[in-house]
Amino acid sequence: MSAVILVTGGTGLVGKAIEYVIENEPQGSRFAKRPGEKWIFASSRDADLRDPKQTLELFEKYQPTHVIHLAALVGGLFANRERKATFLRDNMLINDNVLYTARIKKTRKVISCLSTCVFPDKIDYPLTEEKVHLGPPHDSNFGYAYAKRMVDVQNHAYKEEFGCNFTSAIPTNVFGPHDNFDLKHAHVIPALIHKCYLAKKNGTPFKVMGDGSPLRQFIYSRDLAKLFIWQLREYDDVDPVIFSVDEDDEISIRDVANTIVAVMKYDAGAQFENEPNDNGQDRKPASNAKLIKLIGEFKFTPFEDALQETVTWFLDNYPNARTGHGSS
Repeated sequence: MSAVILVTGGTGLVGKAIEYVIENEPQGSRFAKRPGEKWIFASSRDADLRDPKQTLELFEKYQPTHVIHLAALVGGLFANRERKATFLRDNMLINDNVLYTARIKKTRKVISCLSTCVFPDKIDYPLTEEKVHLGPPHDSNFGYAYAKRMVDVQNHAYKEEFGCNFTSAIPTNVFGPHDNFDLKHAHVIPALIHKCYLAKKNGTPFKVMGDGSPLRQFIYSRDLAKLFIWQLREYDDVDPVIFSVDEDDEISIRDVANTIVAVMKYDAGAQFENEPNDNGQDRKPASNAKLIKLIGEFKFTPFEDALQETVTWFLDNYPNARTGHGSS
C-alpha cells in the first residue's frame, strides 16, 4: 500500500534516528522501509507550524497519508521556567495546527511525541499511561507539560467527534547521534559527553553536578525510532504508549559519567561535586509493560553500545554538531 509519511521536526534527534533506521534497516526487518512508502523529513525551514497557513501549505505540498509529529518548541530548565507562556502557546499552536490540518486533509493517522514531563509532579511510581491526567505537572515546566498533555485530550476529542486515528507516544530520556550538545540547553547525557570532551581537550577536570546517585531510564534514539515505526504500522488505539527500557535497566548518573569517561579515554576520571541539592529526583521510573505486551519481543541496544555510537558520532561531527560552539 502506498503511503507518504511526513515527519515534523524531522531534522532533530528523533527525526534523524527515524531517517537512519528507514535508510539502514535490512529488508525483511519489521522496521525497514516498505515498498510504496515515501518518507518526508520536514524542519522549521519548511514551515513554521505555529502558522496555520504554512502548516496547510506543507500538507498540500506533500499530501501525507501519515504523520509522525515530533516538532516542538523545546528548551532547558531555565528557558522552561522563564518562558512558560511562550512554551505553552507556541506548542499548543503547533499541535493544534498539525492535528486540525491532518483532519481536514483526511490524513489516515497521526502519532504525536509527548514527554514524561506530562505526568503529575506528585504521583505513585512507576509511571503508567493511565496516570497522565491525575494531577498537575511539575511547576518548573508546566507550560510545556500542559501543551503536550493537551495533545492526548485533542486526540480523544478528534477520535470521538470525527473518527480520526490520532495517538501519541511518551518516551523517557532520549539520547543519540544528532542530539543537542549545547551546554546551556543539553540534557544530561549530551551535556556530560561535551563536558568530558572539553575536559580532555583542555586538560581540565571533568566535573559532574551532584553525587551521581539519581537513577534514570535512557532510551537510545535509534531504538525509539523503531518503536515509532512499529506504532505507525501496528498500533491504532488513541491512548498513549510509554516508550522506555525496563525499570530494571535504570542507570545512575554516576555510571553514565564513568561510562563516558571510559568511552572517551579520559584518564583523570569524573569529579562529582557531591551537592545533594543538585541531584534532582532520585528516580522517576516508568513502566514499559503496555509496550512490551503490544510489541512482543524487542531488543534494546545495550547502554554501553549506544553510548559508544553516540560519542563516536559526536567526535566525528563536532564541527557541525549542535554544541553552542562558543563553549569550546
